[in-house]
Amino acid sequence: MSGYEKPSRGWGFCALSPVLLSLLMAAPLGLLGEETRQVSLKVISNRLDFSQNLLHIRAVGTNSTLHYVWSSLGPPAVLLVATNTPNSTLSVNWSLLLSSDPDGGLMVLPEESIQFSSALVFTRLFEFDSTNMSDAASRPLGKSYPPYSLANFSWNNITDSLDPATLSATFRGHPIRDPTGAFTNGSLAFRVQAFSTSGRPAQPPRLLHSADTCQLEVALVGASPRGNRSLFGLEVATLGQGPGCPSMQEQHSIDDEYTPAVFQLDQLLWGSLPSGFMQWRPVAFSQKRGSRDSAMPCQSSPLHPTLAYLLPQSPIVRAFFKTQDHSCAFNLTFGASTGPGYWDQHYLSWSVLLGVGTPPVDALSPLVLGIMAVALGAPALMLLAGGLFLLLGRKRDSEYQSIN
Repeated sequence: MSGYEKPSRGWGFCALSPVLLSLLMAAPLGLLGEETRQVSLKVISNRLDFSQNLLHIRAVGTNSTLHYVWSSLGPPAVLLVATNTPNSTLSVNWSLLLSSDPDGGLMVLPEESIQFSSALVFTRLFEFDSTNMSDAASRPLGKSYPPYSLANFSWNNITDSLDPATLSATFRGHPIRDPTGAFTNGSLAFRVQAFSTSGRPAQPPRLLHSADTCQLEVALVGASPRGNRSLFGLEVATLGQGPGCPSMQEQHSIDDEYTPAVFQLDQLLWGSLPSGFMQWRPVAFSQKRGSRDSAMPCQSSPLHPTLAYLLPQSPIVRAFFKTQDHSCAFNLTFGASTGPGYWDQHYLSWSVLLGVGTPPVDALSPLVLGIMAVALGAPALMLLAGGLFLLLGRKRDSEYQSIN
Protein backbone atom coordinates (compact mmCIF):
# COMPACT_ATOMS: atom_id res chain seq x y z
CA MET A 1 0.00 0.00 0.00
CA SER A 2 1.33 3.41 -0.92
CA GLY A 3 -1.04 5.49 1.21
CA TYR A 4 -4.24 5.68 3.14
CA GLU A 5 -7.37 4.31 1.46
CA LYS A 6 -10.73 5.91 2.12
CA PRO A 7 -13.03 3.58 4.06
CA SER A 8 -16.26 2.98 2.23
CA ARG A 9 -18.44 1.19 4.73
CA GLY A 10 -20.61 2.81 7.37
CA TRP A 11 -20.37 2.33 11.08
CA GLY A 12 -23.83 0.96 11.72
CA PHE A 13 -25.12 3.19 14.51
CA CYS A 14 -28.90 2.95 14.86
CA ALA A 15 -29.21 0.88 11.67
CA LEU A 16 -31.94 -1.72 12.13
CA SER A 17 -31.93 -4.86 10.03
CA PRO A 18 -34.91 -6.42 8.27
CA VAL A 19 -33.64 -9.92 8.98
CA LEU A 20 -35.37 -10.32 12.34
CA LEU A 21 -36.49 -13.87 11.65
CA SER A 22 -32.97 -15.11 11.05
CA LEU A 23 -31.81 -13.48 14.29
CA LEU A 24 -34.60 -15.12 16.25
CA MET A 25 -33.51 -18.46 14.84
CA ALA A 26 -29.80 -17.86 15.57
CA ALA A 27 -27.98 -20.98 16.69
CA PRO A 28 -25.98 -21.16 19.91
CA LEU A 29 -22.21 -20.93 19.92
CA GLY A 30 -20.37 -23.97 18.59
CA LEU A 31 -16.68 -23.96 17.79
CA LEU A 32 -14.63 -26.88 16.46
CA GLY A 33 -16.78 -29.29 18.45
CA GLU A 34 -14.86 -28.51 21.67
CA GLU A 35 -16.93 -27.54 24.72
CA THR A 36 -14.02 -26.95 27.10
CA ARG A 37 -10.32 -26.16 26.71
CA GLN A 38 -7.33 -25.83 28.98
CA VAL A 39 -5.98 -22.36 28.20
CA SER A 40 -2.46 -21.24 29.08
CA LEU A 41 -0.45 -18.06 28.54
CA LYS A 42 3.35 -18.23 28.22
CA VAL A 43 6.16 -15.82 27.36
CA ILE A 44 8.92 -17.32 25.22
CA SER A 45 12.08 -15.22 25.55
CA ASN A 46 15.33 -15.12 23.66
CA ARG A 47 17.96 -16.28 26.17
CA LEU A 48 20.52 -13.93 24.63
CA ASP A 49 18.22 -10.89 24.86
CA PHE A 50 15.27 -11.13 27.25
CA SER A 51 13.71 -8.01 25.72
CA GLN A 52 12.97 -10.12 22.63
CA ASN A 53 10.03 -12.37 23.36
CA LEU A 54 6.83 -13.94 22.08
CA LEU A 55 3.47 -14.43 23.78
CA HIS A 56 2.03 -17.91 23.22
CA ILE A 57 -1.63 -18.67 23.97
CA ARG A 58 -2.33 -22.42 23.85
CA ALA A 59 -5.91 -23.70 24.11
CA VAL A 60 -6.04 -27.51 24.37
CA GLY A 61 -9.23 -29.46 23.76
CA THR A 62 -10.02 -33.16 23.64
CA ASN A 63 -9.16 -33.54 19.97
CA SER A 64 -7.53 -30.25 18.95
CA THR A 65 -5.24 -27.40 19.95
CA LEU A 66 -5.37 -23.72 19.09
CA HIS A 67 -2.19 -21.66 19.04
CA TYR A 68 -2.11 -17.85 19.07
CA VAL A 69 1.44 -16.49 18.82
CA TRP A 70 1.79 -12.73 19.41
CA SER A 71 4.94 -10.82 18.60
CA SER A 72 6.36 -7.29 18.64
CA LEU A 73 9.40 -8.27 16.58
CA GLY A 74 8.95 -5.87 13.69
CA PRO A 75 5.32 -4.70 13.49
CA PRO A 76 2.87 -6.25 16.01
CA ALA A 77 1.57 -9.53 14.60
CA VAL A 78 -0.30 -12.68 15.56
CA LEU A 79 -0.30 -16.19 14.11
CA LEU A 80 -3.51 -18.22 14.28
CA VAL A 81 -2.92 -21.99 14.04
CA ALA A 82 -5.38 -24.84 14.64
CA THR A 83 -4.35 -28.51 14.82
CA ASN A 84 -6.30 -31.76 15.06
CA THR A 85 -4.35 -33.11 18.03
CA PRO A 86 -4.18 -32.10 21.70
CA ASN A 87 -0.42 -32.70 21.65
CA SER A 88 0.79 -30.10 19.11
CA THR A 89 3.58 -27.82 20.32
CA LEU A 90 5.29 -24.56 19.33
CA SER A 91 8.96 -24.68 18.37
CA VAL A 92 11.09 -21.50 18.25
CA ASN A 93 14.67 -21.26 16.99
CA TRP A 94 15.74 -17.73 17.94
CA SER A 95 18.93 -17.64 15.88
CA LEU A 96 16.95 -18.55 12.76
CA LEU A 97 13.98 -16.33 13.65
CA LEU A 98 16.14 -13.21 13.92
CA SER A 99 18.24 -13.95 10.83
CA SER A 100 17.74 -12.46 7.37
CA ASP A 101 16.28 -15.82 6.27
CA PRO A 102 13.98 -16.90 9.13
CA ASP A 103 12.43 -19.95 7.38
CA GLY A 104 11.88 -22.64 9.99
CA GLY A 105 12.56 -20.29 12.89
CA LEU A 106 9.02 -20.82 14.18
CA MET A 107 6.95 -23.99 13.66
CA VAL A 108 3.95 -25.79 15.09
CA LEU A 109 4.64 -29.52 15.34
CA PRO A 110 3.68 -31.96 14.03
CA GLU A 111 3.21 -29.97 10.83
CA GLU A 112 0.82 -32.54 9.34
CA SER A 113 -1.65 -31.87 12.19
CA ILE A 114 -2.23 -28.25 11.10
CA GLN A 115 -5.80 -27.72 9.87
CA PHE A 116 -5.80 -23.95 9.57
CA SER A 117 -3.21 -21.18 9.76
CA SER A 118 -3.12 -17.48 8.99
CA ALA A 119 -1.79 -14.24 10.41
CA LEU A 120 -2.61 -10.61 11.11
CA VAL A 121 -0.01 -7.84 11.00
CA PHE A 122 -0.68 -4.33 12.30
CA THR A 123 1.56 -2.29 10.05
CA ARG A 124 0.90 1.46 10.29
CA LEU A 125 -0.86 4.09 12.39
CA PHE A 126 -2.39 6.86 10.28
CA GLU A 127 -3.27 10.39 11.35
CA PHE A 128 -5.09 13.13 9.47
CA ASP A 129 -6.71 16.42 10.37
CA SER A 130 -10.51 16.49 10.19
CA THR A 131 -10.88 20.23 10.87
CA ASN A 132 -12.23 21.06 7.42
CA MET A 133 -14.26 17.87 7.00
CA SER A 134 -18.03 18.25 7.01
CA ASP A 135 -18.64 14.57 7.73
CA ALA A 136 -16.82 11.24 8.09
CA ALA A 137 -17.46 10.34 4.44
CA SER A 138 -15.75 13.44 3.05
CA ARG A 139 -13.28 13.10 0.22
CA PRO A 140 -10.40 13.66 0.62
CA LEU A 141 -9.89 12.71 4.27
CA GLY A 142 -8.39 16.05 5.23
CA LYS A 143 -4.72 16.82 5.71
CA SER A 144 -2.75 13.60 6.02
CA TYR A 145 0.32 13.45 8.23
CA PRO A 146 3.23 11.03 7.68
CA PRO A 147 2.10 7.64 9.04
CA TYR A 148 3.79 5.93 11.96
CA SER A 149 5.35 2.62 10.90
CA LEU A 150 4.76 0.20 13.77
CA ALA A 151 7.85 -1.73 12.70
CA ASN A 152 9.85 1.27 13.94
CA PHE A 153 8.39 1.24 17.44
CA SER A 154 10.17 0.22 20.61
CA TRP A 155 8.07 -2.16 22.72
CA ASN A 156 8.13 -3.06 26.41
CA ASN A 157 9.14 -6.44 27.77
CA ILE A 158 5.89 -8.40 27.66
CA THR A 159 6.91 -10.34 30.79
CA ASP A 160 6.37 -7.23 32.93
CA SER A 161 2.67 -7.04 32.01
CA LEU A 162 1.84 -10.76 32.08
CA ASP A 163 -1.18 -11.46 34.30
CA PRO A 164 -1.94 -15.20 34.64
CA ALA A 165 -5.07 -14.47 36.69
CA THR A 166 -6.78 -12.65 33.81
CA LEU A 167 -4.88 -14.50 31.04
CA SER A 168 -3.74 -11.15 29.68
CA ALA A 169 -0.59 -9.25 28.69
CA THR A 170 0.09 -5.87 27.07
CA PHE A 171 2.54 -4.80 24.36
CA ARG A 172 3.19 -1.07 24.92
CA GLY A 173 5.32 0.92 22.51
CA HIS A 174 6.38 4.29 21.12
CA PRO A 175 8.36 5.38 18.04
CA ILE A 176 12.11 4.79 18.23
CA ARG A 177 12.60 8.16 16.54
CA ASP A 178 10.13 10.82 17.61
CA PRO A 179 11.40 14.19 16.29
CA THR A 180 8.14 16.01 17.10
CA GLY A 181 7.92 14.57 20.61
CA ALA A 182 4.36 13.38 19.96
CA PHE A 183 4.86 10.25 22.09
CA THR A 184 6.86 11.88 24.90
CA ASN A 185 3.98 11.21 27.29
CA GLY A 186 2.05 8.76 25.16
CA SER A 187 2.03 5.17 23.97
CA LEU A 188 0.29 2.71 21.68
CA ALA A 189 -0.81 -0.43 23.52
CA PHE A 190 -1.94 -3.86 22.32
CA ARG A 191 -3.64 -5.67 25.21
CA VAL A 192 -4.16 -9.38 24.54
CA GLN A 193 -6.52 -11.51 26.61
CA ALA A 194 -7.42 -15.19 26.41
CA PHE A 195 -10.48 -16.82 27.97
CA SER A 196 -11.04 -20.14 29.69
CA THR A 197 -14.86 -19.96 29.46
CA SER A 198 -17.59 -18.31 27.44
CA GLY A 199 -18.87 -14.89 28.42
CA ARG A 200 -18.55 -11.14 27.88
CA PRO A 201 -16.14 -8.53 29.29
CA ALA A 202 -17.54 -5.94 31.67
CA GLN A 203 -16.57 -3.00 29.43
CA PRO A 204 -18.10 -2.18 26.01
CA PRO A 205 -18.20 -3.35 23.32
CA ARG A 206 -18.65 -6.59 25.33
CA LEU A 207 -17.91 -9.01 22.49
CA LEU A 208 -19.11 -12.56 23.09
CA HIS A 209 -16.09 -14.82 23.60
CA SER A 210 -15.25 -18.47 24.28
CA ALA A 211 -12.17 -20.55 25.05
CA ASP A 212 -11.60 -20.77 21.28
CA THR A 213 -10.98 -17.03 21.03
CA CYS A 214 -8.76 -14.25 22.28
CA GLN A 215 -9.40 -10.53 22.35
CA LEU A 216 -7.18 -7.64 21.34
CA GLU A 217 -7.71 -4.10 22.62
CA VAL A 218 -5.75 -1.41 20.78
CA ALA A 219 -5.36 1.80 22.81
CA LEU A 220 -3.68 5.08 21.86
CA VAL A 221 -3.11 7.01 25.08
CA GLY A 222 -1.51 10.38 25.79
CA ALA A 223 0.13 10.94 22.39
CA SER A 224 0.03 14.54 21.19
CA PRO A 225 -1.93 14.84 17.92
CA ARG A 226 -0.37 16.82 15.07
CA GLY A 227 -3.69 18.51 14.24
CA ASN A 228 -6.38 20.27 16.26
CA ARG A 229 -8.97 17.59 15.52
CA SER A 230 -6.92 14.60 14.40
CA LEU A 231 -8.53 11.31 13.44
CA PHE A 232 -6.50 8.11 13.54
CA GLY A 233 -6.50 4.99 11.43
CA LEU A 234 -4.89 1.56 11.58
CA GLU A 235 -3.59 -0.50 8.66
CA VAL A 236 -4.08 -4.26 9.02
CA ALA A 237 -2.55 -6.90 6.73
CA THR A 238 -3.38 -10.59 6.52
CA LEU A 239 -2.73 -13.67 4.42
CA GLY A 240 -5.40 -14.98 2.10
CA GLN A 241 -6.27 -18.66 1.82
CA GLY A 242 -5.54 -19.00 -1.89
CA PRO A 243 -5.43 -16.35 -4.60
CA GLY A 244 -8.21 -14.20 -3.14
CA CYS A 245 -8.63 -12.19 0.04
CA PRO A 246 -10.67 -13.17 3.09
CA SER A 247 -14.28 -12.04 2.99
CA MET A 248 -15.83 -9.16 4.93
CA GLN A 249 -19.35 -9.52 6.32
CA GLU A 250 -21.80 -7.34 8.21
CA GLN A 251 -24.39 -8.68 10.63
CA HIS A 252 -27.25 -6.62 11.99
CA SER A 253 -29.42 -6.97 15.08
CA ILE A 254 -32.36 -5.30 16.78
CA ASP A 255 -30.55 -5.71 20.12
CA ASP A 256 -28.08 -3.11 21.42
CA GLU A 257 -28.09 -3.98 25.13
CA TYR A 258 -24.39 -4.91 25.24
CA THR A 259 -23.21 -2.01 23.03
CA PRO A 260 -25.79 0.80 23.21
CA ALA A 261 -26.76 2.40 19.88
CA VAL A 262 -24.63 -0.10 17.89
CA PHE A 263 -26.70 -2.61 15.94
CA GLN A 264 -23.95 -3.94 13.65
CA LEU A 265 -21.23 -6.58 13.95
CA ASP A 266 -18.41 -6.76 11.36
CA GLN A 267 -16.33 -9.82 10.71
CA LEU A 268 -13.53 -11.05 8.49
CA LEU A 269 -13.60 -14.74 7.51
CA TRP A 270 -10.74 -16.78 6.10
CA GLY A 271 -12.21 -19.30 3.65
CA SER A 272 -15.18 -21.56 4.32
CA LEU A 273 -16.23 -22.46 7.84
CA PRO A 274 -14.91 -23.74 10.11
CA SER A 275 -11.96 -21.44 9.60
CA GLY A 276 -10.42 -18.39 11.24
CA PHE A 277 -12.31 -15.19 11.92
CA MET A 278 -11.89 -11.64 13.15
CA GLN A 279 -14.95 -10.01 14.71
CA TRP A 280 -15.60 -6.48 15.96
CA ARG A 281 -18.24 -3.84 16.56
CA PRO A 282 -17.85 -0.77 14.33
CA VAL A 283 -17.25 1.46 17.33
CA ALA A 284 -14.28 2.87 19.27
CA PHE A 285 -14.20 4.91 22.47
CA SER A 286 -12.63 8.22 23.46
CA GLN A 287 -12.68 7.42 27.18
CA LYS A 288 -11.29 4.51 29.16
CA ARG A 289 -14.71 3.67 30.56
CA GLY A 290 -16.47 3.21 27.26
CA SER A 291 -20.01 4.53 27.11
CA ARG A 292 -22.53 5.79 24.61
CA ASP A 293 -21.31 9.37 25.18
CA SER A 294 -17.72 8.47 24.25
CA ALA A 295 -18.56 6.16 21.33
CA MET A 296 -16.91 6.95 17.99
CA PRO A 297 -17.65 5.36 14.61
CA CYS A 298 -15.17 2.83 13.28
CA GLN A 299 -15.15 2.56 9.49
CA SER A 300 -13.36 -0.17 7.55
CA SER A 301 -12.22 -0.18 3.94
CA PRO A 302 -12.67 -3.22 1.68
CA LEU A 303 -9.92 -5.82 1.70
CA HIS A 304 -7.65 -5.58 -1.30
CA PRO A 305 -4.64 -7.63 -2.49
CA THR A 306 -1.24 -6.08 -1.93
CA LEU A 307 2.37 -7.06 -2.44
CA ALA A 308 3.94 -8.36 0.77
CA TYR A 309 7.22 -6.53 0.20
CA LEU A 310 5.39 -3.18 0.25
CA LEU A 311 4.36 -3.80 3.86
CA PRO A 312 6.54 -3.89 6.98
CA GLN A 313 7.71 -7.47 7.46
CA SER A 314 6.98 -9.59 10.53
CA PRO A 315 9.71 -12.17 11.34
CA ILE A 316 7.24 -14.68 12.79
CA VAL A 317 5.04 -14.52 9.66
CA ARG A 318 8.05 -14.96 7.37
CA ALA A 319 9.37 -17.82 9.51
CA PHE A 320 6.10 -19.74 9.66
CA PHE A 321 4.75 -19.21 6.13
CA LYS A 322 8.07 -18.96 4.29
CA THR A 323 6.45 -17.40 1.20
CA GLN A 324 3.74 -14.71 1.40
CA ASP A 325 2.21 -14.71 -2.05
CA HIS A 326 -1.35 -13.77 -1.08
CA SER A 327 -1.22 -10.74 1.19
CA CYS A 328 -4.27 -8.51 1.64
CA ALA A 329 -4.78 -5.33 3.62
CA PHE A 330 -7.51 -3.00 4.84
CA ASN A 331 -7.76 0.18 6.90
CA LEU A 332 -9.76 1.08 9.97
CA THR A 333 -10.67 4.71 10.74
CA PHE A 334 -11.72 5.82 14.22
CA GLY A 335 -13.92 8.83 14.85
CA ALA A 336 -15.63 11.60 12.89
CA SER A 337 -15.05 15.33 12.59
CA THR A 338 -18.19 16.07 14.60
CA GLY A 339 -16.88 14.25 17.68
CA PRO A 340 -16.52 12.77 20.17
CA GLY A 341 -12.89 12.24 19.27
CA TYR A 342 -9.38 11.53 20.40
CA TRP A 343 -8.94 15.23 21.13
CA ASP A 344 -11.38 15.00 24.08
CA GLN A 345 -9.04 13.20 26.48
CA HIS A 346 -6.18 12.05 24.22
CA TYR A 347 -7.55 8.53 24.42
CA LEU A 348 -8.72 6.02 21.83
CA SER A 349 -9.53 2.33 22.22
CA TRP A 350 -10.89 -0.33 19.86
CA SER A 351 -11.45 -4.05 20.48
CA VAL A 352 -11.50 -7.07 18.19
CA LEU A 353 -12.05 -10.79 18.75
CA LEU A 354 -9.90 -13.42 17.01
CA GLY A 355 -10.78 -17.08 16.80
CA VAL A 356 -10.95 -20.32 14.87
CA GLY A 357 -14.18 -22.12 14.07
CA THR A 358 -17.68 -20.74 13.79
CA PRO A 359 -17.84 -17.10 14.94
CA PRO A 360 -19.91 -16.43 18.07
CA VAL A 361 -23.53 -15.55 17.38
CA ASP A 362 -25.32 -13.01 19.56
CA ALA A 363 -28.66 -14.34 20.77
CA LEU A 364 -31.33 -11.84 21.79
CA SER A 365 -30.71 -10.55 25.30
CA PRO A 366 -33.18 -11.29 28.16
CA LEU A 367 -34.23 -7.62 28.13
CA VAL A 368 -35.21 -7.71 24.45
CA LEU A 369 -36.88 -11.10 24.85
CA GLY A 370 -38.89 -9.68 27.77
CA ILE A 371 -39.96 -6.65 25.74
CA MET A 372 -40.97 -8.91 22.85
CA ALA A 373 -42.90 -11.17 25.21
CA VAL A 374 -44.81 -8.20 26.61
CA ALA A 375 -45.40 -6.73 23.15
CA LEU A 376 -46.67 -10.00 21.75
CA GLY A 377 -48.42 -11.18 24.90
CA ALA A 378 -50.37 -8.02 25.73
CA PRO A 379 -52.73 -8.25 22.71
CA ALA A 380 -53.37 -11.91 23.47
CA LEU A 381 -54.22 -11.10 27.10
CA MET A 382 -56.53 -8.31 25.96
CA LEU A 383 -58.35 -10.67 23.60
CA LEU A 384 -58.64 -13.27 26.36
CA ALA A 385 -59.96 -10.70 28.84
CA GLY A 386 -62.46 -9.39 26.27
CA GLY A 387 -63.70 -12.89 25.53
CA LEU A 388 -64.18 -13.66 29.23
CA PHE A 389 -66.02 -10.38 29.73
CA LEU A 390 -68.44 -11.13 26.89
CA LEU A 391 -68.92 -14.69 28.08
CA LEU A 392 -69.67 -13.68 31.68
CA GLY A 393 -71.88 -10.83 30.48
CA ARG A 394 -74.03 -13.19 28.43
CA LYS A 395 -74.26 -15.61 31.36
CA ARG A 396 -75.57 -12.87 33.64
CA ASP A 397 -78.17 -11.87 31.04
CA SER A 398 -79.41 -15.47 30.80
CA GLU A 399 -79.93 -15.62 34.60
CA TYR A 400 -82.26 -12.55 34.63
CA GLN A 401 -85.90 -13.41 35.42
CA SER A 402 -88.57 -11.01 34.20
CA ILE A 403 -91.37 -9.95 36.62
CA ASN A 404 -94.92 -9.76 35.27
